[in-house]
Amino acid sequence: MTRTRSSLTLASLGTILSVWAHPDDETYLAGGLMALARDQGQRVVCVSLTAGERGTPDPGAWPPSRLDAVRRWEAAAAMAVLGVTEHRIVGLPDGGLDRCDGEGVAVVGALIDEVRPDTVLTFGPDGATFHPDHVAVHRWVTAAWESRGRPARLLYATATTEHLARYGAAYEAWGAYMTDARPVGVEEEDLAIHAVFDGRHLDRKLTALRAMHTQTAPVAGLDPTTYRSQVAEEAFLPAA
Repeated sequence: MTRTRSSLTLASLGTILSVWAHPDDETYLAGGLMALARDQGQRVVCVSLTAGERGTPDPGAWPPSRLDAVRRWEAAAAMAVLGVTEHRIVGLPDGGLDRCDGEGVAVVGALIDEVRPDTVLTFGPDGATFHPDHVAVHRWVTAAWESRGRPARLLYATATTEHLARYGAAYEAWGAYMTDARPVGVEEEDLAIHAVFDGRHLDRKLTALRAMHTQTAPVAGLDPTTYRSQVAEEAFLPAA
């Protein structure tokens, strides 16, 4: 793994609570980091607020009850590859998190109280893709963290301006964004963590992503070379 301008060491992250909307969010945005932390013996608790049961363009072939089960199996396989032994799927409604603010903040708050993490990983304000569920999770995690007096380091997944300049066209081709808005990115020097994975570390992340076949197969097939280099990068901005 190559690191650039990371102001934090992996060990300094301590116990990590990784909170996301759907299975696959965590693997795309933090899979490499979680795997490395587990390799060093750090505790990583990864939480998916939904099972991602509506994550398909063909609900006729994949009704929510069927996709729910498949995505849980896929997530279990991906977590096994990454070495994450504590993965929870809460089961809130996929596509409806923006209507669950009270419950969502309570769930995340209870997780913070239980796990007592040193570091919390989650979405930034743009939710990476402006997905309403992603934005809701960002809001919940931030509110729960604030209400507890900021008891842990909170890091938001983000993209650098250089990353967006390089891969923006690919994101457009993949249909990644859920609204007409687009992320603006952050400068590298503002990041707490900026990692670019290669070799076996990248192979491991890609294997975990392939385990989530219902979500990743259509995207990875568009341009495998670009996909590989794009998912190699993980970047986090400190909250506040």
